[in-house]
Amino acid sequence: MDARGTVMSRSECNDGLAFMILPFLPASNLFFPVGFVIAERVLYMPSMGFCILVGYGFHLLSERWSRKMTWCCLGVLLLTHSIKTYNRNADWESEYSIFMSGLKVNQRNAKLFNNVGHALESEGRFEEALQFFHKAVSVQEDDVGAHINVGRTYNHLKMFKEAEQAYLKAKSLLPKAKPGESYQARIAPNHLNVFLNLANLISKNATRLEEADLLYRQAISMRSDYTQAYINRGDILIKLNRTKEAQEVYERALLYDSTNPDIYYNLGVVFLEQGKASQALAYLDKALEFDPEHEQALLNSAILLQELGRPELRKIARERLLKLLAKDETNERVHFNLGMLAMDDRNTDEAENWFRRAVHLKQDFRSALFNLALLLADDHRPLEAAPFLNQLVKYHPDHIKGLILLGDIYINNIKDLDAAENCYKRILQLDPINIQGLHNLCVVYVERGKLLQAQDCLSHAHELAPGEEYIGRHLQIVQTRINRLRQTPDGSREKEIAFADYDPEEFGGTAGAAAGGNVELSLGKNIVNSNSESSSSSSQQADLLREDTLDVPYANDNKQKTVLPHQPLKQQPEPGPIQADGDPVFLESESTNNLQSFDAAAPAIDSIAHKPKYRVEGGSSSKPPLAAATHRDEVASVTRGTSHQLSDGSLHHTPHPSSQHLHRPAATIGQDLDDPSSGMS
Repeated sequence: MDARGTVMSRSECNDGLAFMILPFLPASNLFFPVGFVIAERVLYMPSMGFCILVGYGFHLLSERWSRKMTWCCLGVLLLTHSIKTYNRNADWESEYSIFMSGLKVNQRNAKLFNNVGHALESEGRFEEALQFFHKAVSVQEDDVGAHINVGRTYNHLKMFKEAEQAYLKAKSLLPKAKPGESYQARIAPNHLNVFLNLANLISKNATRLEEADLLYRQAISMRSDYTQAYINRGDILIKLNRTKEAQEVYERALLYDSTNPDIYYNLGVVFLEQGKASQALAYLDKALEFDPEHEQALLNSAILLQELGRPELRKIARERLLKLLAKDETNERVHFNLGMLAMDDRNTDEAENWFRRAVHLKQDFRSALFNLALLLADDHRPLEAAPFLNQLVKYHPDHIKGLILLGDIYINNIKDLDAAENCYKRILQLDPINIQGLHNLCVVYVERGKLLQAQDCLSHAHELAPGEEYIGRHLQIVQTRINRLRQTPDGSREKEIAFADYDPEEFGGTAGAAAGGNVELSLGKNIVNSNSESSSSSSQQADLLREDTLDVPYANDNKQKTVLPHQPLKQQPEPGPIQADGDPVFLESESTNNLQSFDAAAPAIDSIAHKPKYRVEGGSSSKPPLAAATHRDEVASVTRGTSHQLSDGSLHHTPHPSSQHLHRPAATIGQDLDDPSSGMS
C-alpha cells in the first residue's frame, strides 16, 4: 500500500525495496572500506529492518522452493551468524581488544588510533599509547584532539619540551577568530582543554606563571562558563600572591556552578592565605555541605577547628579526622593530626601512639619524627627519643631543632661529646649566627675543659646576641674559672687542656666552609647500654654544675612561603604549647627550622646551663588543596604566637612563622585533561 492507501503489487514492492537499498550500498562497507566507524549499539534499531528482510525472504523462498530446502538455508544462516557472534565476543574482552578489532578493518580512521591509545594509557603503557596517538596525527593531521593526546602522553613521560610543542601545534589548529564573529561558537568545547593543559605545563616553571594566566584568560574569554579554567586560574593567582584576584575569580565561578564543593574549598584556601581563619572555616564547611566526603575539606576544617582551641570544637575535629581515617588508614597525615589533637588534650600516651603510626607509614615524616622525639624526651625517655632524632637528621640533615635536641641528649644522657659537637657544628654550617647552636657548642668546650676556647666562643656569641643576659653570665663564670686556673701551678693536666691552642674559626661556623669540606654528622655511640641519667659522670662536673637553662630564640625568625605545585594540598595544625613540669616547649612547622627557647632561671655561681627546652613542632607539610574535579594539592596554615613564662614573671610573645602554603591547581597541574572528542562515542 502506498502513501495514498493504494494497494501495491509484489513487483512494485520489490522495486521499492531495491530503490531504498541501492543508495546505501556505497556506505555499506561491503565493496570498499569507508572512512568512518559506527558504534555497534547504534545498529540495534536498524538491524530490525534486516531481520524483517530475512523473514520476508524466507517467506518468498518457502513459496518457490521446497520448504525443507528453505529451512536448511535458514539454519545455515543462523549457524554462520552465531559463530560470528561467538567470535565477536572475544573482541569485547577489553577496550584495547575492541578498538584493535576495528583497526583490522579500518586503518584510515584517526578515532580508532586515539581510542587504542586511550586504552593503553589507562593501563599506564604510555610509550605504546604514544605510538598510536602519533599514528592518529599522521592519519588526520588537523585532528586537534590527537595532538592534545600526544602532548598529554609526553607529559606523562616527563618529556615536557615535546609536550609543549604538541600543545602548541594543537592550539595552532584551532579556528582563527574573524572580525564580527563569535569565536566561542566556532570551536569545539573539548578543544579548549589545550589551553588548560598547556597552561598547567608551563606553570611548572615559576617564571612563566603570567604566561599561564594569559592562557587561562583566553580560555575563559572563549567560554565564559568554563569553570575548570576559573579554578586553575585561581591557583595561579595565589602563587602570584594575588589572593584578592583569586577570590574574585572563584566567586565568579560560583555564578556558573553554585553547587561545586571544590570552588567553596578553594575559597577557603584563599581566605587561609589572607589569614582570615573564620571565613576560611565557613567556606570549608560549605564545601562539606555539598560533599560530606570531601577529604581535603574534612582535613583542613578539622585543623582549623583545632586551632580555635575550644574543647567542644576539638571533638568535632577529631570526628572528621576519624572519618578520614576510616576511608584511608594509610594516610599518615591524618594520624599525625590526631596526635596533635591528643597533645592539645594533654593525652601524651595517645599522642605517642598516633605519632608512631605516622612514622611507621612514612619513615621520613619530618614533623612526626620531631614531635615524637620531643614527646619522649619530655617524658624523661631520652634514649627512646634519640633513634627518632637520628632518623630525622638522616632524612632532613638541615633540621636545626632536631639537631639541637639530639645534641642535648648526647651531652646529658649518652655522654658522647664528639657526637654533640658534630651536631652543633652542623647547625652552624646551616646558620653561622644560630645562637642556640653556638652557645651549646661553647658548653661542649666547657665540658671538655677547653676553657680558653669556651671563653672566646661565648664572647663571640655575646657579640651576636648582646641582649641575652645568660650568655654574659656564662662568660663571666668561664672567665672566673680561667683566672683561678692561672693561679695554679703549671704542669697540671687540667690547665694544659684549658689553655690548649684552637682554631678561632671553628665556632664561627666558617672554617669548614672555607676549607671546602663538610662536618660529618656522627650519630654517636650505641645508645642501648648508655646511662639515661642527666647528671655528668666526668670529673669536670664537680666544678661545673649544670642547670636546665634554655637557648636563645633563633636569630633569623622570618616567615617564608614556599609553593610546591605538585604536592597534594593538606593542612597542618599548630597546636598549643605542651607544658612539661612547667617548662616551656617549642613549636615548629614543617616549613621552618626555627627553634625558640628562653632562659628559664639564672645559673648558679660557677655553672653553665646548656639544655634546651622545646615546644612541639606543629604541623606536617600538608595543606589544603585548591579544589577541582581531578587533582588536589593546596595547603594553608595558621600563624599564631605563644606566650612563655620567664623567670622574672613577665610574658614574652614570640609569633610563630606560618607553615608553607601549597596550592592545588584545580584540575591539572601534572595531570592533563583528556579530549573525549578524539575518541569513539
